[in-house]
Formats: sequence, structure tokens, C-alpha cells
Amino acid sequence: MALGDLMAASRFSQSTTAVSNHLEEFTENGNHVEEDGERNGYSSSSIVNTNDANVRDLTETASSSYVEMTTTTSMAYLPQTVVLCELRHEGFEDCVPAGPSDSGLVSKWRPRDRMKTGCVALVLCLNISVDPPDVIKISPCARMECWIDPFSMAPQKALESIGRALNQQYERWQPKARYKYSLDPTVDEVKKLCTTCRKYAKSERVLFHYNGHGVPKPTPNGEIWLFNKSYTQYIPLPISDLDSWLKTPSIYVFDCSAAGLIVSAFIQLQEYSSSSSGASTRDCILLAACEAHETLPQSAEFPADVFTSCLTTPIKMALRWFCTRSLLHESFDYSLIDRIPGRQTDRKTLLGELNWIFTAVTDTIAWNVLPHDLFQRLFRQDLLVASLFRNFLLAERIMRSANCSPISYPMLPPTHQHHMWDAWDMAAEICLSQLPSLVEDPNVEFQPSPFFTEQLTAFEVWLDHGSEHKKPPEQLPIVLQVLLSQCHRFRALVLLGRFLDMGPWAVELALSVGIFPYVLKLLQTTTPELRQILVFIWTKILALDKVDLVKDGGHAYFIRFLDSVEAYPEQRAMAAFVLAVIVDGHRRGQETCIEAGLIHVCLKYLQCSSPNEAQTEPLFLQWICLCLGKLWEDFSEAQLLGLQADASATLAPLLSEPQPEVRAAAVFALGTALDIGFDTSRDGHGDEDCDDDDDDKVRAETSIIKNLLNVVSDGSPLVRAEVAVALSRFAFGHNKHLKSVAAAYWKPQSGSVLTSLPSFALKGSSSGYTTPTHYMPHGSIVPSPIAPLLRVGNDSQPAIRDGRVSTSSPLATSGIMHGSPLSDDSSLHSDSGAPNDSGSNGVLHHSRRKPLDNALYSQCVLAMCNLAKDPSPRVASLGRRVLSVIGIEQVVAKSVKPAGASARLGESAASSSLAGLARSSSWFELNGGAHLPLTFRTPPVSPPRPSYLTKMRRVCSLEFRPHLMNSPDSGLADPLLASAGPSGASERSLLPQSMIYNWSCGHFSKPLLTVTDDSEDLITRREESEKLALDHIVKCQRSSVSKLHNQIASWDTKFETGTKTALMQPFSPVVIASDENERIRVWNYEEATLLNSFSNHDYPDKGVSKLCLVNEFDENMLLVASNDGNIRIWKDYSSKGQQKLVTAFASIQGHKPGAHGVNAVVDWQQQSGYLFSSGDISSIMAWDLDKEQLVNTISLPQDSSISALAVSQVHGGQFAAGFVDGYVRLYDIRTPEMLVTETRPHTQRVERVVGIGFQPGLEPAKIVSASQAGNIQFLDMRSAKNTYLTIDAHRGSLTALAVHRHAPLIASGSAKQLIKVFNLEGDPLGTIRYYPTFMAQKIGSVSCLTFHPYQVLLAAGAADACVSIYAEEISPPR
Repeated sequence: MALGDLMAASRFSQSTTAVSNHLEEFTENGNHVEEDGERNGYSSSSIVNTNDANVRDLTETASSSYVEMTTTTSMAYLPQTVVLCELRHEGFEDCVPAGPSDSGLVSKWRPRDRMKTGCVALVLCLNISVDPPDVIKISPCARMECWIDPFSMAPQKALESIGRALNQQYERWQPKARYKYSLDPTVDEVKKLCTTCRKYAKSERVLFHYNGHGVPKPTPNGEIWLFNKSYTQYIPLPISDLDSWLKTPSIYVFDCSAAGLIVSAFIQLQEYSSSSSGASTRDCILLAACEAHETLPQSAEFPADVFTSCLTTPIKMALRWFCTRSLLHESFDYSLIDRIPGRQTDRKTLLGELNWIFTAVTDTIAWNVLPHDLFQRLFRQDLLVASLFRNFLLAERIMRSANCSPISYPMLPPTHQHHMWDAWDMAAEICLSQLPSLVEDPNVEFQPSPFFTEQLTAFEVWLDHGSEHKKPPEQLPIVLQVLLSQCHRFRALVLLGRFLDMGPWAVELALSVGIFPYVLKLLQTTTPELRQILVFIWTKILALDKVDLVKDGGHAYFIRFLDSVEAYPEQRAMAAFVLAVIVDGHRRGQETCIEAGLIHVCLKYLQCSSPNEAQTEPLFLQWICLCLGKLWEDFSEAQLLGLQADASATLAPLLSEPQPEVRAAAVFALGTALDIGFDTSRDGHGDEDCDDDDDDKVRAETSIIKNLLNVVSDGSPLVRAEVAVALSRFAFGHNKHLKSVAAAYWKPQSGSVLTSLPSFALKGSSSGYTTPTHYMPHGSIVPSPIAPLLRVGNDSQPAIRDGRVSTSSPLATSGIMHGSPLSDDSSLHSDSGAPNDSGSNGVLHHSRRKPLDNALYSQCVLAMCNLAKDPSPRVASLGRRVLSVIGIEQVVAKSVKPAGASARLGESAASSSLAGLARSSSWFELNGGAHLPLTFRTPPVSPPRPSYLTKMRRVCSLEFRPHLMNSPDSGLADPLLASAGPSGASERSLLPQSMIYNWSCGHFSKPLLTVTDDSEDLITRREESEKLALDHIVKCQRSSVSKLHNQIASWDTKFETGTKTALMQPFSPVVIASDENERIRVWNYEEATLLNSFSNHDYPDKGVSKLCLVNEFDENMLLVASNDGNIRIWKDYSSKGQQKLVTAFASIQGHKPGAHGVNAVVDWQQQSGYLFSSGDISSIMAWDLDKEQLVNTISLPQDSSISALAVSQVHGGQFAAGFVDGYVRLYDIRTPEMLVTETRPHTQRVERVVGIGFQPGLEPAKIVSASQAGNIQFLDMRSAKNTYLTIDAHRGSLTALAVHRHAPLIASGSAKQLIKVFNLEGDPLGTIRYYPTFMAQKIGSVSCLTFHPYQVLLAAGAADACVSIYAEEISPPR
């Protein structure tokens, strides 16, 4: 099965498990018919268009007896939607993704330090016909030297023939080296030979081959023997002399008896020289025929130079040796071995195939037995060394059978009994059995051996059963060999791709075998069927480590693939990933890819991605964006090209894509398209001719910033983090303009709320911290609505720029700024007197930038402030770093106790409320966000407010002075902008870095072809939960509860401010409660143990308005909605200290002017995956948590705000809202009008609706609503007379209402410590009273009521921090 098909298969299997389209879910709960057959109900408010598939007929069959319960309702009651379980939710807050490393893992295994053996010295001391004195020969005796019988001709002629033969045998392994041989030489001749070789080889390796069959064996000191001129004496040559002539790198081959003595002496020499000189061990390799106490085999079945024959003619030696041991030995004609047809280099011939199999077998043995770095050094660096070591393994096998052990330095473990030799024997036998017929008739077709096919099958079996923790697949080197052959190549690549997919460990193993040069070479092929798998393999390699593919021209292959429409979008996403890695931080890569037209290829596919095309595969869009972003990151030439191609307009639509990853990648691409003067290729002088482009640039930057501001309140922290990073780049580039705009905001104005603000300090050059009013000369407060800007010079003299007072109306400049002090002109010129205003040479480009529209700067500063108090800690810290770039720093201080606990200076007097500066209109919403209580060195002019104020200080050096650089404040220009010093790198490190690219790279290092197998456990767990839920639902629906007042558990939560909200878990005896200070506690009520306690965030003073469970049938998460509309979702919240923030966002955007906070009301609907939120604002926001996106804003009638909100648990998209003015409205997000119907049931005394809920069952419009006045109304929103039942439950003090999801029960609580329980007919089922405790203190009012979703259990929380649980019986059914 081809890898492309594999990928497609896994792709479709994964997408089927994904959450299905919301519309489909709605249809499942969709077309129903009403009991009485009439279609009344919604006709008054919604025009039903039968042709429109999205408008559903929203009536229901609710069989009144619930008999057909299990079939009809399992879909309605058990929502199948699962949200927030993507990769991006795995610890976003603290992940530090690395991306492809620069650690050089590829280069560690990439043979970049390839060596060559440049010169070969062959020394033969045979002295034919004179035996050395220490040898006693047997008869018959081994005589052949280089397959020549020395006694078959005259001694001198024989010697020369043997020398020539040895030369030719070596030449076959390294034809390009220079060969010199010396026959029966003297010491001087050897010295001359060695020095000549080293001189010629320069820094390349020299091979020294010594045959000592005609001289005595070496001395124990490691001396080898040569001759004197007259051949009357043997002369010793110390190994140290030889080493000093040959130097390093070198390789020695010693073919003589007791050769081990030389190796021992050599090792001693190495140790001595390294200890004396301290130099690292030199690159010397030794191969010796036997150990120190052994003599060479003399048996006539071997040649005399058996060691040399194994090293230089392995196939011939191996076959001869094999034949004597196989069944062939009687019938086989040995002379045929010399006549094997073919060439060693041609794999389609018998000799070539034998050589190929032999190479594969020996490589495999070596890779499986040796440490990988040693394998790399001996088998991958130098062709000749690799061949000799492969053949050395054969020598060990053959000579061990003659009781002789060849040795090497570095030492190798024994390999002579490795089971791969059996595979070689088998292959040899198959080849030899064909040999007679092939020799007889040259036209007989040669049948290739099944060796490679079988080994690939073995590898495939390993892939099916192997893993990281098992023994690695020993066939890996064979897979590599197979890549050389066209017939097996495709299968080998697919299997290799499957192997690499198993994880980074597999990639490293494959690299250690030496895969790199092979797959690099394959990039030059044009075979279409290899393209997909090659792209996949390179994706896997580059996900682990960066490699420069540009110098080999590899980038062109991937650009062509990216531009080919027939490949799957996922595979083209891989090509985009590979290209992104190629250009990431690599200027030559960027230039080459731009020349190859990569920008236009990418933009072409973004432009044509209309919603119905396959091109819109999110991964593909994501990587096209990331590739573009990396392509023009800090490279102004590419940014200009993108600008000319209107890239920002092409990227803008992606900011509303449903996948947060795509949106984040688009933000990244837009952010890196901003030229902020970090281009390392320019020198600061070459921008005189850029003025023509400036207007275009301004237009492009304006459009980019406007697009970024649209997503500053995106639902995904991943996206907002990228917006913060992009804005920081912008802030750096437009530093002066943004600073002056920000400065305008922190000027004290006459009649402005900001005068009461102690929280911002201007930093002068010498005067420590002072508050803004100190800078105003006496009596100079201007009556204009906007105070003029001050320039704080280096002399600390306050100065007002005369004639620069702007009178433009703040509201006219920008609609969204309510009362923000904007100026059109003064802020642009406010710092023209700064000492380093115009570019001194070498000043970075952002210092002479054309300013954009001032209102845009104001919106940017506002956006930055919003980011600095983001509910996600990671985004908030990025936002604070952005503010520090424009000179607003946080004065970090210790946490202050809640108000009242500490009486600081004039705290009580600080009553000037700043609530008017609400989120949409203030620079910093002073009563909102992530608060840092701060301290001051000088007493503030106006005392601090009792709330936790977010103190920021203004750094008024109107140049970029990062607070991380502790440079002394001199009167010179800013240290960063001075001409000397590091121009970009140090500043660069101060800007927050984007993480979307590195984070996205992680996708490719995970397995892509196999779906992880933990899904089975999840499905089993889900099925168990569903079964349990259905059983309980049936019980609830049939239960006839008579009373519900048996307290089965009581828990003192120890909340100082009382319990605000509570929630019961569906499948475990756990209750979760929270308080005004956003502490959350989780308690097991059966075991009465506290499971966990944590703060929703660091500076809580908002209170929690709602707790919900997300994914209650799967691994459920806790959704915590704060009163300001901020949503935080936690997982693992019931394990002590293990809670993790999955995501966080502000669900409410902007409040009404003058509102004192939002008082958010929020509810979560699992069926549709929607979160609805509203409050004191003019709309209802509908968030899709799967897309993490605001999908709808439903506007509300004028001057009405919502006080209670409830979603239907069975009809996706439907929810009811209770209003402050007593109205109840039913909405359905699936209808075009949204509003289905409205009524005003609470008429006796019009008070706010405090509780609302859908009645149990499948009927869509039956609602229970309770008002503060104490009356509970039962409504059927379809009938003309909506209210069909009223209960006066509590007189004027109703505080809480709960409606059971499935049982016919409702409960209400009052401020007078009463809880009343009713059934759906309005019959009271009992009253629960709180009695005074033994301390006789009164117990606070009931603050929250909640039913268990599937059991008849009621949890009640009170203002005295006690949570009680009530059941029908004493022991509730579990």
C-alpha cells in the first residue's frame, strides 16, 4: 500500500471521528411534529421557509409517557460533540516548543567530514624460496599469494606479478587513489615510500599494507622486519618510526603471524603520545591478521595470504570457503568461481548482485553490533576504509574457522557467528546453483536473488510489531542498500516512511545508518510516484533537525511539489513545512526560494481557497501561511514583494477561518510582513531611494494592523499570543509615534478621571519616580479637552510645546474610543527635538518611518492594554512585554491583601470610581483584567483605590529603552540606537518571540500514519458513562419524588465571602464550589475529603458567575466564567495541584458606557458546542468552542440587559434569557431571526429575573422563570397565553432557582434561609430550612442551588460558605 494511500486512509479515518458539522447535529434533533399535530408556536415570530435547509421546523414529538425513551432520546440527551481536546489544548500556557533543532543531529550523522584515502603504499616482504627461521611449514602447505603460486615461475618474476596483482585488487575498491609498491625493501626504501605517500596525500588518508610472509614474526616491542641491501640480514623497523613517517590520518594492514604484537605496541605508542602531548588521539586504524600468540593458517585449503584475500577479494574468498562447507562441495567445479559473469558494479549481473548482497549483509552486521558513532567513522566516512572493514568481518568469520582471530584497532566485538551470515550463505547458494548454466550459455537469463524482497518483508513484519522500546529493526541497513535499486526502491521508501513516522528516535536511527546522502540524491529524480513518499521522508527528517538543502538545490523539488495540484493537501502541507524549515532564519534559503517564485505559489493557493474546495485543508493553509511568514521574516526585499502581490489582502480572510491554528498562522504571516528594520542584509545607508515605496508601505502596514486589531479578542489564546507578538513588532517599528500617543493618555487633564490616577509614573532622567502632575508648571493646566504633550528633555526641564494644543474632538477621531484624549498632530511631532531624532548613521530603520494614522495608533495601544490583562497568563505576559516596548512598564510589587485588610495611606478616601473607563474606552480598564497590586517609592498624589489597581508606569525616554538593559542614563542618544554595538540581535531578543511556527512543527514529529490507540479506552469509558446516564435518566423521569430534604452531606468550604456557585459532577460523588474571590474547591461528598483547591487566576476580585462541565461524558473539564465575562477552562481540576488551564478568553467584548462592570451571565451547551454569554451589555455573544471563535452576536432591545441565561440541554442552539426588566425571551441560533418569541410574565412587581431554566423532557419551549420578587412562572412559549402556572414561592427575596434536567423537580432559594422544592405541577414537595448553628449565629441567604444532572440530588450553597447536599433517601443510589 503506497504511503500516499496510507496517509489518505488515516486521514479519512481521523476525520470521521472528528466532530461532525454542527448543522448535522441540529438536524438530528431537528424535524419533529407536535403532539396535537398543529404547527403553532413559532409562526408568530419566525417565518418558516421550507426551502431553506438551515431553518428547521422546531416542533417536537415528546411522547408524554417517555416510553420510547432510549431510542429517541439517547441522541438528544447524550450530546456527541467533544470540544477542546486538540493538540493546542495540551498545556498551551507553559509549553516551550522547540521546533526543528539546530543541534546538528542530521549533520552528526551526515558524512560532511567525508575522507578519502589518497595514497596506498604496498610493502611485500616475501623473499620467495627462503623461509624465515621461525617458521616450520607443513606439507601440503598454503602457498598462494594474491591467487598466484609463487613457485610457478622464477622468484623475481613471481614477486613482481604478486605486487601487481595486489595493486589491482586494491584498485577495485578505490580506483582514484595513487598506488606505490615496494617489493622486499630495505628500511630506507620504506622510509622514502612513506614520506612520498604522505607528501602526495596531503591531509587525506594513507593506507600502508605490509605482507611479512618472508620475514620473521614481529618482535614483542612491535618491530617489523625488512631486509638489508644484500638480503643477508633481517632489519627491524620500529612501529614508532613508521608512524612518524606516515603521520595521520592513516590505516595499516598487517598480514603476518603474531600481528597482534604490532597492534599492542601501537596502542602503547598512542597512549604515550597523547599523555605527553595532551593532543587528542590521532586518526589511525589498524587491521591485523591474528593475535600476538597466533600464527597464520597453513592449511592448503586457504591461500597463504588468506587475510589479504578476504580484505581485497571477498566474494571469491567467501564462495570458495562456503563451497568446501556446503552440499555443493562434491559436485561443484571450483574453477567456475573465477568465471562468475558480470561486473562488481552492475547489480543486474550475478557478480554485481553477490557483491551487493555481501555489502548489505556486512553493513547490517556492523550496524547492529557496533556503537553508532564508531559505525559512522568506520563504515561511512571513507569508501576504502568502509570496504576493508566490511571485508574484515568476512576475514574474522573465515579465519576463526582455522583458529585464528584477526584483530583491529579500534576493536570490534566478535561478529563471526552473527545470524545474518546464514542469510548470506543462503543467497550465495542460490547464486552458485545458477552458475554452471550461466557460464555454459551466456544467453541464459540471470534470476535475481529473493534476498532483498525477503529482507524487506522482515522489515515490514518488524514495523507491524516493533516499537521504540523493542530491539531496533536489524534490516535498516538493507533498506538503505535497496534504495539503490529501482525495482525495490518504491517499496523500500514506503517502509522507510512508515519507520520514520514512529518518532524522532526512528529518524535518528535511520540517520545513523547513513540514509541522508541517499534521500538527498533521490531529490534529483523526476519519478512521479516517488514524490509523495520523498516529501514525507524529508518532512520527518526536517521535523527533527534543520538541514541546508539549498546548496544541493533540494528546495526546487519541494516548490514543484507544492505547486502540483494532484497531491493531497496534507502532503503539500508537508512540502510547505519543508520549505519553511529551509528558509527559517537562513538568508540564502530565503533568497533562493524567492527567486524560484515561492511567494506567488503560496499566495496563489491562498487566493483560490474558496470554502468548497479541497484546497482548504486547514493544515495546508496553516503551513502556507507559516511558510510565507518565514520567507519574509526580517527580509525587506521579500516583504516588498509580498506587499506588491497584495499579500495582506490575501491573508486577511484567513483570520476568520474556523481553525485557530490557521488563524494564528495567518497572524504570524501578517506580523512578519511588517518591516521593522531588522533586515540583516542592509547597512542603514541604502534606503534613500525607498521614498516611492513609502506610501505603499504605509497603506500595507495600515491594512495589516487593521486586520490584526480584528482578531485581538479571538477566542483562542494561540491566536491572541501571535497578535501580541505581531503588535510588538509593530510597536518596535513605530516606537516614537506609539509612545507619544500613549503619553497623551497619561497626561492629567482638567476634569478628567485620569487626574485621580496614581498608577502611572513618568520616568525622568534624574528625578526618580514621580507622578504626572509634578511635571505640570503651576497654573498651566489647559482648559482644552486634551492637555498638550510634554517632551521630557534630558535636562529634566518641563517644557510645553507652544501652539501645539490640539483641539480635535476625541470622539470624532475614533468611534470606539469613548473620551480618549486623541490628538491628530501634536503627538506626531512631540519628540522632534529629541537628540537622536534624525538618523545618525547606522540608526535602525524604524527611526525614520512614516507615521500612520493617529487613530490607528490609539487603537493599537488600547489593544495592547487589553492583551496585557488577557485571561490567559501567557498572553497577558506577552501583552505586558508589548507595553514595555512602548515605554509602559509594570512596577512589580507584592500582592496586597483584599481591601480592608490593610489600611494604607488614605485608602478610604479613594472613592473616585474609575468605572467609567470601561474596557472599550480606557487605556487600562482600571477595575478589570489581570491585576498587579503595586507599590510606589514616592507617596502618590491621589491615594490608591481599594481595589487591586494595575499600576503601570510610563517610561518617558521618548526612545526605545528596554527595561532589560541596565545602561546608565547618559545624555547621549539611546544606547540601542547608537551607531556602534550590535544592531539587531540584542534588541531582537527583547521582543517577544512567536511560538506558532515551532509549535506547529511538533505536528510533523508525531506519528502521522497511525492513529493513536488510546481512543479505544476513551470510547469504552464514554459508552459506560452513556449507559449509566441513560439508566439514571429513565429513573429520574419515572420518579415521583415526594420530598427532598434529607441532608446527606454538609461541607464547610471555608470561603471568606461565602459560596457563590456550585456544580455537581455527573459520574462521581464530587461537588465543586467557588466564591467571590474566584477560589475553586473540589470536594468528594461520599468520603468527605477535599480533592483540590486553586485560584481561577492570580488577581481575582470579580467573583465567579457560573461553573459548567465541558465534555461531561469524556474527560470532563471545568468551565469557570467570571463576572467580567472572562472564561477559563481547566482540566485535571480534581487532582490536587494538577489543574491545567486548557484555554481562556474574554467572552464579552466591550460594555455600555458608564456601566459598573459586566455582571456576566454565561451558559454552555454541549450539543451545539456553543457558549452563550451576556450581561450588562447590548448583545448576546455566541462562541463556538470547537472553533474557539465568536460565531454570532445577537443584539438586544434598547436599554435591556440580561440577568439570567439558560440553554436547552436537548435542542442544540436553543436558549432562554431572563431580563432585568422582567422579560423572558426564547432564542434559537439556528433560525435567521434568532429571537423566537418573548413574553413578560413577571408583572405584579417588575423585578429582575434571577433564575431561568428549561423544563425536563423534549418539549422545546417550556420554561420556568423566577423573579427577584419571589414568583415562579411556568411558561409555554408557544401558546398565546404563555404563563400557565404561577407559584408565589418567596416574598420579595428569591435568590436562586434550579430546574432538574430530567426529573420533574424545581427548587428555589431565598435570602431568608429557605429552600423550597416543587414538582412541575406546582405542588410543594417540602421546605428546607437552615437552622441557626449552636453558636446561634444566623446563616446567610441561599446563594446557589444546583441539581445533580442524572440523580435526584440537590446541592445548596449559602452566604456562610456552607454547601449542603440533599437527597430523597438518606443513602442516594449510586
